[in-house]
Amino acid sequence: MRLGIGIGWRPEIADAVEALPGIDWVEAVAENICEDHLPAPLERLRQRGVTVVPHGVALGLGGADRPDPGRLAALAARAELLGAPLVTEHIAFVRAGGRLTASPALEAGHLLPVPRTWDALEVLCENVRVAQDSLPVPLALENIAALISWPGEELTEGQFLAELVERTGVRLLIDVANLHTNHVNRGEDPATALDELPVEAIAYVHVAGGVEKDGVWHDTHAHPVTRPVLDVLGELRSRVDPPGVLLERDDDFPPAGELAGELTAIRGTLARAAAAPAAPRPRPRAAVPKEPAARRAGGRDRTAVAQTALLSSLVAGTPAPEGFDRRRLEVQSRALAAKRADVVAKVAPELLALVGDGYRKAFLAYARNRPMSGGYRRDALGFAEHLLITGRPADEAARRRLTRWWQERSAPRPPRRAARLVHAARAALLGK
Repeated sequence: MRLGIGIGWRPEIADAVEALPGIDWVEAVAENICEDHLPAPLERLRQRGVTVVPHGVALGLGGADRPDPGRLAALAARAELLGAPLVTEHIAFVRAGGRLTASPALEAGHLLPVPRTWDALEVLCENVRVAQDSLPVPLALENIAALISWPGEELTEGQFLAELVERTGVRLLIDVANLHTNHVNRGEDPATALDELPVEAIAYVHVAGGVEKDGVWHDTHAHPVTRPVLDVLGELRSRVDPPGVLLERDDDFPPAGELAGELTAIRGTLARAAAAPAAPRPRPRAAVPKEPAARRAGGRDRTAVAQTALLSSLVAGTPAPEGFDRRRLEVQSRALAAKRADVVAKVAPELLALVGDGYRKAFLAYARNRPMSGGYRRDALGFAEHLLITGRPADEAARRRLTRWWQERSAPRPPRRAARLVHAARAALLGK
């Protein structure tokens, strides 16, 4: 179906989105919507006939574990609540460890790239088929931005996506900002990726802003859309007329006028690309490397071990797996910790107020070797518990307020002396 021009719906800009002219549809983060009722502004948009598409971030379809039935059921419920024509997710993994590796379960708190290997492709395709069977509407998957590259990859991004579509029939959500990110960070040509992927499978397109620091592009969704990203959008439009194009913004929200200006720039880019003389036909797709005729069994187990080793190095300080760029791993590790601090501050704003100006420094120190394993709300409670155990905040009144906050959300009472001793011993073992 034709979606048109849209914008990512976020509570912080709900009023602005309602007032923006020419908005045909919106996309909402699925995990931020209750399963049984909608926020009033989102309901008003639906009553006006604005299509709402749920965009999932937590399935981890590229992970070694099979999709969690509860997460799939929740995504299906949101699709039905919204009357959505499709749902979208990411080609990424977000957790690792656990049963397949007999190691502690770890969460990234963000999207991490899967290796473009035949093993990883087989795992992803199996997981996608499970998801497709569980959802009431079609599924589209998004290419993600990456700071790191896996060693020993066997396929390009375009080839990997083409194989995925051919084997599962899944639709694609192409993020042109992520293609630009991978150009800067991994040296991958966006035009080549567009030549190789099946553009006819595109359900819609994302456009978002970012910023370059020390030669690394950070896909922040908190900065204006740049000209290079719009150029990639024009490249895509020269090949296909996408059913929908959507502007994403997740933080540092600008005034409504600036959002309208970015939407105008998107419309202009699409119009100019559509009106331009027909470009030479894309180069013939490079031949996809042949899949090994005799595949070894255990691809899911090998994927589990590889992803666990990588995630452990990023969030638990274990040695970097062989073949990775250690500098880039450090950049990715810092980015994950910063993302974790930002999200905890959003889901528990009272905690941010209680800790004050020292929140970020204290949280990053807490998170350095304490992997997240139970979601962001559990993470907020763990951080508060850590502060109380270590006698912070220094102000007694502030510490009492933090204790009450912790009590109300986790247990009848704050950690007692036995718990403090256990945590102190654990900290000593970890060298903190």
